Amino acid sequence: MTTSDQGTASRRQQTAPAVLVLEDGRIFRGRAYGAVGVTFGEAVFSTGMTGYQETLTDPSYHRQVVVMTSPHIGNTGINDEDMESRKIWVSGYVVRDPARVPSNWRSTRSLDEELATQGVVGISGVDTRALTRHLRERGAMRVGIFSGSALPDEGTMLTEVRQAPEMKGASLYEEVATQEAYVVPAVGEKKFTVAAVDLGIKGMTPHRMAERGIEVHVLPATATVEEIYAVAPDGVFFSNGPGDPEQAEHPVALMRAVLERRTPLFGICFGNQILGRALGFGTYKLKYGHRGINQPVQDRTTGKVEVTAHNHGFAVDAPLDKVSETPFGRAEVSHVCLNDQVVEGLQLLDQPAFSVQYHPEAAAGPHDAAYLFDRFTSLMNTASTNTAQMEGQRA
Repeated sequence: MTTSDQGTASRRQQTAPAVLVLEDGRIFRGRAYGAVGVTFGEAVFSTGMTGYQETLTDPSYHRQVVVMTSPHIGNTGINDEDMESRKIWVSGYVVRDPARVPSNWRSTRSLDEELATQGVVGISGVDTRALTRHLRERGAMRVGIFSGSALPDEGTMLTEVRQAPEMKGASLYEEVATQEAYVVPAVGEKKFTVAAVDLGIKGMTPHRMAERGIEVHVLPATATVEEIYAVAPDGVFFSNGPGDPEQAEHPVALMRAVLERRTPLFGICFGNQILGRALGFGTYKLKYGHRGINQPVQDRTTGKVEVTAHNHGFAVDAPLDKVSETPFGRAEVSHVCLNDQVVEGLQLLDQPAFSVQYHPEAAAGPHDAAYLFDRFTSLMNTASTNTAQMEGQRA
């Protein structure tokens, strides 16, 4: 099918009726956007005005139906450079006013064409402001999008939505992680080697490390501690990813093994929740989560406030007002969200390990938190220097 034919087919699809049904019975009607069919997932909203391509291809959105609060989506089309992974991961997509014609020099196709090509069912013409307010009041919940010429009755659609699996209790990280290890080479002179455990890693994350002279060995979520240390890492990284951290027993055990060896460690998003569990803290599901690129976070170690990118529906339950004793030494909350005081970062005080709940690698911005990769590099540099000094003393 030619690009023109695809565009014609896409426009025909957009005239098909579509219905969004929430598990509490609230219904929104609109038009098909992207693929025509049926999809289910957890309804969440994202407040970003830009970066929709990065959102769609972020593996952390696996099994979620994303509602975009910005009314105009698709203006810059789709290109082949801004993909964060190999495919679109969202289960469904909800927009108010999709762009009729994309306009950007890098665009190669429209957003609705890409959604249709990848089989992602969406809906447009929805009052996304009303839908977002509803989710803020009632919380994230299961949802279904139904589109096409022959739609089921409302009772049938609601029953199917309520039969869909919930996000709480879901183990999803292995479904999105790489099956084979691969290497992202350092840019310029190689300074360090990092073993990155892929729990749903975004492409920009190893790129940010490579920019700092780090050779990144991306390993499957099922990697063993022996496989991690087979690459002789100067540091270990645990990535973002989807699902309930309470179900991530293997990553938690793996992180504890790394902490026992006192290797410099950095975690992002799901990796922050894994560190929390490894230290003995609990995790819990947020009412509607944090998603977007405008979340204010304070780095309590410096007092600096950053505008940051988020995508998480779970958080670590750790005390904000004291230093905690853990099996791996003292730990404290290093970052906090200024909107709701949710834990946004942890750090150990007696060994080189820290994590953040948000996304310092955010390709679409903002880049206020990019310094965290420098902090990780500094930890590896200090550890390398200390090891060299100890070996010199033994000699």
